[in-house]
Amino acid sequence: MTPTHYRFASFDGVELAWTELGAGRPVVLLHGLFSTAQTNWLKYGAAATIAAAGFRVIMPDLRAHGDSAKPHDAAAYPQDVLARDVEALVAHLGLSDFDLGGYSLGARTTMRCLVREMTPRRAVLSGMGLSGMTEFAKRSAFFLDVIANPDSFERGTGGWFAAQFMRTNHIDGEAVAHVLRSQVSTPRADIVAVQTPILVVAGKDDDDNGSAPELAQVLPHGHYIETPGNHMSAVVERALGHAIADFLAA
Repeated sequence: MTPTHYRFASFDGVELAWTELGAGRPVVLLHGLFSTAQTNWLKYGAAATIAAAGFRVIMPDLRAHGDSAKPHDAAAYPQDVLARDVEALVAHLGLSDFDLGGYSLGARTTMRCLVREMTPRRAVLSGMGLSGMTEFAKRSAFFLDVIANPDSFERGTGGWFAAQFMRTNHIDGEAVAHVLRSQVSTPRADIVAVQTPILVVAGKDDDDNGSAPELAQVLPHGHYIETPGNHMSAVVERALGHAIADFLAA
């Protein structure tokens, strides 16, 4: 299968890119912070595994990431801007019966879409725990520090790895800082009200965003699967794509 690439104007006219792979039931997958559709879903085979299970895998590059526009004007980043971009993409594609998921920032954005009353058949939250949803201000402050002071972290620390990942993906720090400031935490009360069947999947050693099992436990229809790896390495493991494919195809 060969990926195809597209562009569209989002709700405010900002041009965003997305990639598709496969054919069948649509599933929209959102990548993580400092990442891209290519890095998160295509490079290590997760998208191909999901597509092979009979899905049309739709993978946007989030605003300020990858091939999407990276405006520096703060006005281009209103509250919940990423969720609004996903809503615009779903409307642009005319999707009415689809699945939705994301990794890390993509998982947080998926939850924002759900509490904003998007109604996918099933959803996937990967690389995410409960406190990462309810207390995002702490993570945001950490990443804003990485953007502002990328050379200040000791080699081998979480900040150092984040800075290296940011450099590898040629991240526009000013634009992504605006993305971080646009994010809002999701109250626990909103999370426990979500009725969508949800897979929570995370690496065994991934506690960057709190407890994934705890997140699955508070969801009315949550199901947890543990895969190998930590927050950075879980995406390279075949188990991630297989877990998502099996859940969506069940």
